Amino acid sequence: MCCGAASVELLTAKKALMRSNRARSAGVPIIWEGTAGWDETCESPSGGLGKLGPFRVKDLLMSERRVVVTGIGAVSPLGNDMASTWEGLKNGRSGISTIEQCDPSPYPCRIAGEVRNFDPKSFYKNPKDARRSDRYTQFAIPAARMALLDSGLDPDAVDLTRIGVMVGSGIGGLSTLTEQHRALMEKGPGRVSPFVIPMMIANIAAGMISMEYGFGGPNMSIVTACATANNSVGEAWRILKFGDADAILAGGSEASIQEMGLAGFSNMRALSTRNEEPERASRPFDVDRDGFVMGEGAGVLMLEELEHARKRGAEIYAELAGYGVSADAHHLSAPSPDGSGPARAMRMAMKHAKVNPEDIEYLNAHGTSTPLGDIAETLAIKVACGDHATNGLAVSSTKSMTGHLLGAAGAVELAACILAIRDGVLPPTINLEKQDPECDLDYVPNEAREARIKVAASNGFGFGGHNATLIVKAFEG
Repeated sequence: MCCGAASVELLTAKKALMRSNRARSAGVPIIWEGTAGWDETCESPSGGLGKLGPFRVKDLLMSERRVVVTGIGAVSPLGNDMASTWEGLKNGRSGISTIEQCDPSPYPCRIAGEVRNFDPKSFYKNPKDARRSDRYTQFAIPAARMALLDSGLDPDAVDLTRIGVMVGSGIGGLSTLTEQHRALMEKGPGRVSPFVIPMMIANIAAGMISMEYGFGGPNMSIVTACATANNSVGEAWRILKFGDADAILAGGSEASIQEMGLAGFSNMRALSTRNEEPERASRPFDVDRDGFVMGEGAGVLMLEELEHARKRGAEIYAELAGYGVSADAHHLSAPSPDGSGPARAMRMAMKHAKVNPEDIEYLNAHGTSTPLGDIAETLAIKVACGDHATNGLAVSSTKSMTGHLLGAAGAVELAACILAIRDGVLPPTINLEKQDPECDLDYVPNEAREARIKVAASNGFGFGGHNATLIVKAFEG
């Protein structure tokens, strides 16, 4: 956006002028660009601060760039694409059952939300690359391809150096690590695969997606445990608003339903042991909840700068309007009991989105079904939203159906928010049979609810005290 563009609001222009005057007084070169009376180049007598270089007024307005969602892709326990996943969420269907990927009998928890009947090879340009990918990458590549195809963006028709990838993983290639450690211990170092390192590292999914399509824009992998996908989407939003890319595939992927994952989480006593009733095990905000249920899969969204999307005639799902991030600075795995950390993230997201608490009509909660976590998040929502939390805000946890997708959760759940806006349907919190008195919000219990909404939020919190909130709005031109 140039300063001379007719669409620049007067208030924004005045702010830019004030900031440019401050910069000029500091001796920084000012370069005005554009038309309509804004054509002007102003150099300070001293020649400016050489290390900073020219100070372009148009750069002051990067924060006015709008970011929209033009594509969605997902692989989940409810289905191998976003359409089937969304149908499952609307219908209150559980994707949780007895584990089949490994023998679960030695573990206290023997249930999970597994991806079933999925062959990733057809989503790779070279099917052989699927064999050189950990399971989490085998979910990420298809989800990214689905989002790309859904967006209608043609890689041959865009500047590939302006298209980025930010797909993270909370844990990365845990199956590869476990399998290759077994080979090392049983057969010796010569039998360890030369692919073990690139297969297991958490950034390789983002790297491989960029290689599949030649996307040479910003590329990174964020690791913030179960807030990973929220942060990946949020930081992609920042990059787009700053003007360093035109479009970014953003989200997360996870595949940790295996021996090490089961042992580690079970020994933390974090997992549900309702093994005889898998479909009823994930029960956020219910008094009988006893831990989370692991899930797996991937969620990827195509985020795009609005004018770039408009220019190519893209169909727009929604506007990504706000992002907030904070730390509990409290404990390795337990949430801050006063809810202050997540509340700060929610408030920051509201500030960026330019909305008040009462404007948020639906919130997809982190809601993992843990005894401490659900209470802490309920309190955080009250702190952030005030009276609106108990008077008009609908909250639900789709983890009651998918289980906890860990580093992929935030992207799939943000997609649910977007489709809730599109379809006017709020997904339920299933298995909410006896609501915990300390969890006293409207959690859309057990059945989906018809509701025309314009603003929705999604929370994601991770071990280490990482908090991230995203806000989406109905797109309104």
